[in-house]
Order: sequence, then C-alpha cells, then structure tokens
Amino acid sequence: MHVPDGFINAPVSVATGVVAAAAVAVSLRGARRELAGAGSGAERTAPLAGLVAAFIFAVQMLNFPVAAGTSGHLLGGALAAILVGPYTGVLCVSVVLLMQGVLFADGGLTALGVNITDMAIVTTVVAYALFRGLVKVLPRGRRSITVASFVAALVSVPAAAGAFTGLYVLGGTADVSIGKVFTAMVGVHVLIGIGEAVITALTVGAVVAVRPDLVYGARGLTQPLELRTVQVAVPGAGAGEVTTAARESAESAPEPASGPAPAAPGPRRSTRRVWLAGVATALVCAGGVSYYASADPDGLEKVAHDQGIDAKAKDHAAKDSPLADYGVKDIGDPRLSGGLAGVIGVGATLAVGTGVFVVVRRRKSAGTAERAVGSV
Repeated sequence: MHVPDGFINAPVSVATGVVAAAAVAVSLRGARRELAGAGSGAERTAPLAGLVAAFIFAVQMLNFPVAAGTSGHLLGGALAAILVGPYTGVLCVSVVLLMQGVLFADGGLTALGVNITDMAIVTTVVAYALFRGLVKVLPRGRRSITVASFVAALVSVPAAAGAFTGLYVLGGTADVSIGKVFTAMVGVHVLIGIGEAVITALTVGAVVAVRPDLVYGARGLTQPLELRTVQVAVPGAGAGEVTTAARESAESAPEPASGPAPAAPGPRRSTRRVWLAGVATALVCAGGVSYYASADPDGLEKVAHDQGIDAKAKDHAAKDSPLADYGVKDIGDPRLSGGLAGVIGVGATLAVGTGVFVVVRRRKSAGTAERAVGSV
C-alpha cells in the first residue's frame, strides 16, 4: 500500500507529514517506557525491536496472490504493536517505510507522511486497540493471544485502506469516483488482511510458545518461578517439617485496565538464540524466498490503475538509485540481484532500527538515573 508521489496533492501531503512527525515524537516518548519496562532484561529490548523492523521489511518483500492479477503483502503494524508495544511499533514501521523510500524507491518521498500516517499509525492504533479489547474478554491463555492477533491484524488492513480513501477525498489529484475507490480499496484489502492475519498470528503464536516474556502483548500471561513453602511428610523426619518447592504459575493475575501488567523481575534468560533465529529468518525471506513472490501489482497499484488514481503519478526521486525496485544495479541475474538487495535491506533496517531504539532506551535510562540522583 505504498503511496507514490503524485497521488496526493501538496497541502495534504504536508499536513500528513506534520501528523506523522507529531506521532513519531509521541511514539519516541512512549517507546522509552516500553523499551525500559522489561524488568531485569531491559537491555535486550532495543535489539529485539530492531529485529522486528528488519523482519517486517523482509516479509513485506513476499507479495502473495489474493485475486486475479492482484497481490498483497504484510503491512506489519499489528505484528509490531503486539510484539514490542504500540509506540515502538509505530517507530518500527516508520523505519521500514523510510528505508524503503530512500534506498529502494518504494513509496514516494513527498508521500512519506501519507505512508507513515496510513501504514504505521492507523494500522498500529487500530490493531492494538482491538487486540487489547479482545484479550480482556477472551479466556486468558496463550491461544487467546494468537486469536486476538489474528483478528486485530485482519481488521487493521481494510482500516488502512479506508484511511487512504479518506486522504484521497481530501487531496486526491485525479477526478475519480470516491465511492468506487472506497469499495475497491476495502474489498481487495480485506483479502490482503487475511494474509496479514495469518502471518501475524503465526509469528506471534510461535514467539509466545517459546518466549512469552518477549511479547509485549503477552506481558502478564506467565509469571517467573516462585518459591513457595509447603508442608510435606518426610519419612523419618519430625511431624510438620517444612521444605521448599518451586512451582511455575501457568496463568497470571488479571491485568489492570490501563494495559498489560509490567514484567516481573525473574531469572534472566538469554535472547541470543531468538535474535539469531529472527535474523536468519529475515535473511532467508528477503534473500531467497522473495524471488518467488507474486509479480502482480499490489492492492493499491491495482485499484489505482483500474480507477484512474495514478493519472498524475510522478516518478520517484530515487528511481535511479543502486537498489531501486529491490534489485542491485548492474547485476543481470534477477535471483542474485533481488536476493542481494533483500539482504542489504535487512541489514540496513536492522542497523538503523537497533540504533534508534538503543538511543531511545538509553535516554530513558539516563532520565531515570538523573531523577534518582535528584531525589537523594
């Protein structure tokens, strides 16, 4: 759903740029709390958030067919919000969109505010609000997290399609039937939303199954090991002798209405294997599997062509960049060219995303330390 240059006029593009900048600023503040709120393992959150951005970049390269002559791809707002939190999720998708626009000429540079507003803000806000509501009413358990992820992701995609139509009403550059545009956009993106929901549910379910402590939306689902004193009968011992046993709670206490329960301090577990597995998966998707992705136009491209939205589309300012259209310039083999471009994209997104989140988390840590010193 990457909007090219020329679809939306300058005033609305500038306005959405202001909205996007404000949302990113608010998200930077909110992400500081999310990234610093993981108990004794807070230092692990920045690399994991960077990994989520890189994973979304990689999976967005895997266009899947949804109808005759139309394809779709992951938007990623629901996945990011559930895995790392809504504020951090907005930043993850924004980093992906920035890298795609600057390096790969995917999504107009003058339309960057439109794309961040539509693909990062709308999808994340809608998905996470619906996810939290479903988690509160569904039976508590890991399966409910997966079900809520599926529904939230499914709804977020047509919501973004509707938001694009609204922006086109305000600043569309071609005279077209808005009713037809809305019907076509929402119709095709409901189908794309099914693919988004499957990818999101499978990914969240896989992580929750092995490391629920790393999923923001599942905080409070499980508790760390607790030492409880129980009375046991020991042969040869005096009556009433006490011994200590460890047991792990399968379910947590009810969450507060304001959001997921904070992660309680517990035994530190390494995230290296999860991080390495995530990076490897992203590299395989972008560097290999992407070659087999559908070549059909995505939902927005198809609707734009059919309804005449693209009448005043402009060439991308970076159309001649070495990585434009997800291929490495001067490499004739399409498999090698696309695979190398995908690997470069994953690496660049991982580096930039991790760098951003490290700075955000350190600023939160520094601010906390300053307040602690000032209170002494």
